[in-house]
Amino acid sequence: MAEAKKKSGFKNWWTGLKAEFSKIIWPTKKSVIRQTIVVVIVTVILGVLIGLLDQLIQFGLDNIIK
Repeated sequence: MAEAKKKSGFKNWWTGLKAEFSKIIWPTKKSVIRQTIVVVIVTVILGVLIGLLDQLIQFGLDNIIK
């Protein structure tokens, strides 16, 4: 009896999972490429800004310590 409920529960879960996957709106290839480019550009810009800020702080601390 417990096995019948277990199989039925799995079947209901699988059916629900397939129904939810059919609701997903997948992005287009063009959209994924565009968003990837934006992420790479923003990452590079932030990396440069953090590097410059680090150099500025290091310069200031070196002048304070000397």
